Amino acid sequence: MHSRRFDEGLETRCHEAGEILDSHVRVRRSSRSRLGMATLATCAVLLTCPAWADEPDLARAEQLLTERRYQEAYDLLAPFGEAKAHSGTFNYLAGRAALGAKQPERARMLLVRSLAAQPDSVAAHLALGRAYFELGMYAEAKIAFETVLRFDNLPPDLKAQARIYARAAESYLEEGDRLLWHGYAATGIGQYRVNSTRGTNALGGGDRRDTFYNARVGGGLNYDLRNNYALDTSLDYRFRYYDNPDSRNDSDLRWRAAGSRSFGENNLALGVRGRTSYRGNGNHRNDYGLFTDYRYRLDPDNQLTTGAELRRRRYPSALPDRSFSSAVANIGWVHALNGGESSISLVAHGGYNFATSRPDGDSVVYGLTATYDFTLTKTLGGFAFGWWERDSFDADRIHFHPDALDQSVNLTRKDNLYEVGAGLVWEFAPRWTLRPEILYIRDQSNATAFNYSSTEAWINVRTDF
Repeated sequence: MHSRRFDEGLETRCHEAGEILDSHVRVRRSSRSRLGMATLATCAVLLTCPAWADEPDLARAEQLLTERRYQEAYDLLAPFGEAKAHSGTFNYLAGRAALGAKQPERARMLLVRSLAAQPDSVAAHLALGRAYFELGMYAEAKIAFETVLRFDNLPPDLKAQARIYARAAESYLEEGDRLLWHGYAATGIGQYRVNSTRGTNALGGGDRRDTFYNARVGGGLNYDLRNNYALDTSLDYRFRYYDNPDSRNDSDLRWRAAGSRSFGENNLALGVRGRTSYRGNGNHRNDYGLFTDYRYRLDPDNQLTTGAELRRRRYPSALPDRSFSSAVANIGWVHALNGGESSISLVAHGGYNFATSRPDGDSVVYGLTATYDFTLTKTLGGFAFGWWERDSFDADRIHFHPDALDQSVNLTRKDNLYEVGAGLVWEFAPRWTLRPEILYIRDQSNATAFNYSSTEAWINVRTDF
């Protein structure tokens, strides 16, 4: 758009040019008249020529983006790229235009410039995440999305997580939706095996195999409150039915509600969450607590996280001595690998379990989780993880010793808990995946009754919508 000063200056120069021509050209009056008209026509052309404009027409570009005429918007803004290299608004609009015009690498560069000037822009973070996603840099995309957007209970594989975020970002940017959501449903069949250990054999349940059928459904909402504030909530319901009538069917409902605020490359959330698990005979175990979670996008390839939770786990009246409260904190790191096609994450946690009636007393807990997500092809990926926790109780009492048959000793209970799992994800149709998975659990304790091991394998069909 022409500036008023530019227009007035150009008109003055054109007028002066006409006067100079008038004073020096010795021709008939009619010739002078024709020459003056030509001069004015030339000035009019110059006034309407974009090459003489000193500012891009951002309002027009924004209108073209609204109409999804991305190439036209990009062509309108492209000549001003270098002059406006430090303008947050210009680079955001140009980045959006490049993204719509199928130039994701150019979009990425422009959106990085935009965030350098306007680091609090939610829209620019979401657009940058979409650019990374289009480039196949799924780890960088997920890190960028999570700077301003929160969803819970996402599938365990990297590409599916990035795709869910990308669809929500598209709704925000292209449709202007402030309420973003995702949903899912899954079902399948598997086998559960209780492995032989000193503890499971003592209870008569060692080396037992059961076939089961499972189902899972849930979703999440994220509502933009403006000024970088947001609310999010989620529900996740899981059910498992066993063929063996002696086995207890399982059901589990998990919920979460939180408020968050993004600022620059940071995102801070505070909320409540809980879980209700069926324990048989109509009894349920309930978890509920208050948590906080912080994320920091260190650079495109690295994200740092930390959090804390104060939680109460309450067992039914049949098992009152198992109830306890806990205070736990964690710190983590996520790193993109292989050009964003895979990622690794490490999370360390530690805390204290208290307010319990357990005979073994309160306990100090600490542990580590490692996860590796990978993409093999456009339709095939997978994940692997390992989890370890050490529980050190503080009360001495009589236990059966795991290293001596039928020998009881006075000891302080100490447990090491392990979980190792892996899975493949095959996208056989848009938004439909086939997921074979395996999980191994091992609980080791210096008290015989708390030694346990199981292996689970299942295959699920899942749809995300």
